[in-house]
Amino acid sequence: MNETVQKMIVIPLDGSDNALKPLNYLDLVFGPKHNLKITLLYVLPRLPPILVEESQKSDETLRQLKNLEGRNVEMAQNLLTAGKKRLIVMGFAEKTLEAVSKKIEIGIARDIVNWSERKQADAVIISTRGRGKLAGFFLGETANKVLEYSRSCPVWMIKGTVKEKHAVLAIDNSKNSLRAVDHAGFMLSGTDMKVTIFHSKRDLKRFLPQELADEFPELQKFWQRKAGKVILPFIQKAKDMLLEAGLSEGQITTKLVDGSRSAAADMLDEMKSSKAGSLFIGLHGYSSVKDFTMGSVTRKVLNQAEDMAVCIVP
Repeated sequence: MNETVQKMIVIPLDGSDNALKPLNYLDLVFGPKHNLKITLLYVLPRLPPILVEESQKSDETLRQLKNLEGRNVEMAQNLLTAGKKRLIVMGFAEKTLEAVSKKIEIGIARDIVNWSERKQADAVIISTRGRGKLAGFFLGETANKVLEYSRSCPVWMIKGTVKEKHAVLAIDNSKNSLRAVDHAGFMLSGTDMKVTIFHSKRDLKRFLPQELADEFPELQKFWQRKAGKVILPFIQKAKDMLLEAGLSEGQITTKLVDGSRSAAADMLDEMKSSKAGSLFIGLHGYSSVKDFTMGSVTRKVLNQAEDMAVCIVP
């Protein structure tokens, strides 16, 4: 059982209220009694090169630049301290909390990933919206880049406000899907989260124009039956993995449905119908064909998700 193993979670901050939403999510899913190590991470933004160049020519500009850098560091410390205090008020022990500010090296997103993977973090939890269109840098772009650059660390994207503890674990017959199962089992062990192992059978219309598929209803029925038989061993394996990780029988349900033309839509429909707040999914599915840097299903889920955490495993 993994519930006694400490889990390290990194939460990047940018000074916005939205960037603090992962703290509320931590309290909802894990609570202060869970064995966590929480790192609040702030990457100091890079100053414009033109100011740096000018500071080499002007003593006054150099003085102002040094003052600006000092205020930048001071603001980072204030933000991190406020984040820690918020967690302490929730009941999290101060000894389990770490606040880290670091100078930017490559870029904010890549630095978040590099630091997290170097520290072997179990997950990065990040809000997809930060300060706003003008003032912030968590505008979805940074969060998406964190996901893009991550090679080993799962990224939990907080979309909106998460209120429900129930989780949906979307699986297919891919190795990446089983990695998502393994991650969900490890992270949720020791919690009281309910987990639904979910699969929507691929509709024949995902391969053929609807007009052609409708002409052969018997072939469609045969396809659905065959698809159901193929996935059943993977559903059972996923359940066994969750049980081995420490979840109880009472926490786990399975659901196999006839899918529509869109696997992403099927997952989101299940999230709504089951009133789930967290969706676990692999970055790439059964096809292993990459759409840019992530699977097309994962991309569609992220684009359409509302008020949920999308937990993505590379």
